[in-house]
Amino acid sequence: MNFRVFLVAIVISVVACGQPTKSKYMKDSHKYTNELINESSPYLLEHAHNPVEWYPWGEKALEKAEKENKPLIISIGYAACHWCHVMEKESFVDTQVAKVMNDNFICIKIDREERTDLDNIYMSASQILGRGGGWPLNVFALPDGRPFYAGTYFPKDQWIHVMNEVAKMYKEQPQAIVEQAEAVTKGLRTISIIKVPENKSEFSKQHYDKIFDFWRGNTDEKLGGFNRAPKFPMPVGWDFLLQYHKLTGNKEAMSATSTVLDKMAEGGIYDQVGGGFARYSVDKEWLVPHFEKMLYDNGQLVSLYADAYKLTQKPLYKTVVEETLEFVERELMDNSGGFYSSLNADSEGEEGKFYVWTKQELTDIFDEKALPIILDYYNVTKEGNWEHGINILHVKESQSIVAKRHSISEAELQDIITNAKNTLLAERKKRIRPSTDDKILTSWNAMMLKGYIKAYQSFGNEHYLQVALKNARFLEEEMIKEDHSLWRNYKDGKPAIMAFSEDYALLADAYIELYQTTFNIHWLELSKRLIDYSIEHFQDTSSQMFYYTSDEAKDVLVRSIDLSDNVIPSANSVMAHNLYKLGLYYDNSTHLNICKDMLHVVEQDLKKNGPYYANWSLLYGLLANGVYEVAIVGESAKEKLGTLHKSYYPNVLYLGGKQENLPLLQSKAQEGKTVIYVCKDKSCKLPTESIDTATGLID
Repeated sequence: MNFRVFLVAIVISVVACGQPTKSKYMKDSHKYTNELINESSPYLLEHAHNPVEWYPWGEKALEKAEKENKPLIISIGYAACHWCHVMEKESFVDTQVAKVMNDNFICIKIDREERTDLDNIYMSASQILGRGGGWPLNVFALPDGRPFYAGTYFPKDQWIHVMNEVAKMYKEQPQAIVEQAEAVTKGLRTISIIKVPENKSEFSKQHYDKIFDFWRGNTDEKLGGFNRAPKFPMPVGWDFLLQYHKLTGNKEAMSATSTVLDKMAEGGIYDQVGGGFARYSVDKEWLVPHFEKMLYDNGQLVSLYADAYKLTQKPLYKTVVEETLEFVERELMDNSGGFYSSLNADSEGEEGKFYVWTKQELTDIFDEKALPIILDYYNVTKEGNWEHGINILHVKESQSIVAKRHSISEAELQDIITNAKNTLLAERKKRIRPSTDDKILTSWNAMMLKGYIKAYQSFGNEHYLQVALKNARFLEEEMIKEDHSLWRNYKDGKPAIMAFSEDYALLADAYIELYQTTFNIHWLELSKRLIDYSIEHFQDTSSQMFYYTSDEAKDVLVRSIDLSDNVIPSANSVMAHNLYKLGLYYDNSTHLNICKDMLHVVEQDLKKNGPYYANWSLLYGLLANGVYEVAIVGESAKEKLGTLHKSYYPNVLYLGGKQENLPLLQSKAQEGKTVIYVCKDKSCKLPTESIDTATGLID
């Protein structure tokens, strides 16, 4: 058989599902037990009693493959992945399928959220092979891990067929497979070669305007987001538009952002009863979500809505932040202060069952006076607004319109809706709850930490700051080692996996934000140590970019470099932001120059790829427009800082307090006064005690 003909297969790229906890996986009560029983990942534990002889990634599996001369099956997924769950039910629990796998392959299971480095490598391999991307990701590789074929979800019969063909070719045409693996590996190494531009132009306001040109005509003016389905929130893209609006006064940018924030908050992607956002919407209307809830989405969206509230003062945005943080504390917060990773989309074997309602269910719950108003407000019908008489609660009309139709005041409607939410939440607690992936990941916790900090800045709720501090201390105590290297994950009371540049970048970013909120220099110094460690162990000195894995990682095929932003901003774009801020705080020209060199590498991509380079575009906005360093010194520094934080200033760095341990704070204190210095380009205006005067200098 020709190898390229063999590569033609039907593959479906899909995402989303979940898992029970380790306590359900005791050896004695199951017919089969494999090597995954010793892992902590809920996703791996789901497969611990498959008849497939799964191994975790590691030397044991690779040495066995080498010794027995068997190719690898590397199957990658995550706990909230629906189609991962489907493939397990269809294939991995089936003894016929398991026999084919066990007889011909060494089978490895990977949790992509724990080993994002491996997922990045093998996902890139799948794309090089023309197989697209998605999860579950199933890769065939040589015993040393070099991939030669890949796909995503396979129905059972097709999976058996593909495995038999691969096994046959591996025995009959091994040279063809080796050549294919060598070609793919060469492609993987090529991806990580960064071309450094010879000509480096100035970062200008004119070029900043050209970056925004991408967004014109590409956003959905009516429904928000982009003109396509499915729709992902992509928070960093709307962060950029908020910044662009503030720095240029462009109303189109603000309108696009307000539209998407309104429509998401009113749609089914937002849990109207319990708060929090699902991962994405399958349709253009934000109505039907893929029901899993991810920590990283909610952390970033809390930050986004909190910042948007500063600009708009919309009560809806405040409600979204408050309800989402209530959800996080109720469903995803560990007693240690860490946050869990996700909630499954499925419960009782059905996607979304926990979250949806029939009209009859609501009729049985509410009295005759409230019922018609609730049905109308949430668009609930007997036929259902989704399928089979099922309704996803969502809002289509403003409260003023609904209130007028029912001849009540908006205040009365608001009381009815608030009571309805409480009643529905209590009723929903009686249902079988989706399972939780209770591993704690450093980078995802950092995004939620920043969300709490931003919420505190916007609303002044002291509880948010206390939760943020508890999480910040947990990450410091449990995830940071003495040499300031990091752990990636924490489960069952211990960490286990070396962290990636994403973890360093996002945690450093959150700690910088915490310093800007508390003026506790400890957090800024901790951030600096994390970045210093990253420069030593992750940086590619030829391009100034950062590898995803440390130079101490020995179990990866190649060291990849991620540049583009996605549902999570790229490690490199966040790292560049950190270098810029720390460069200003510590007057460190080396950090500033590295940041600029990094931005020059991707500069041409900003105008062509919109949301996929949005965090880089935010950095470009800072360099093109300049940053104000606002120093507040004196006894009342934190009080004045709290007032300034109520306004949205995307190009301001705050520093201050009672100490003088940063260059810009030297000799700034005045006896008996709390003064504000507004500085830019190493030049400060005259100090003022007036917040209004200070904001005038910034604006």
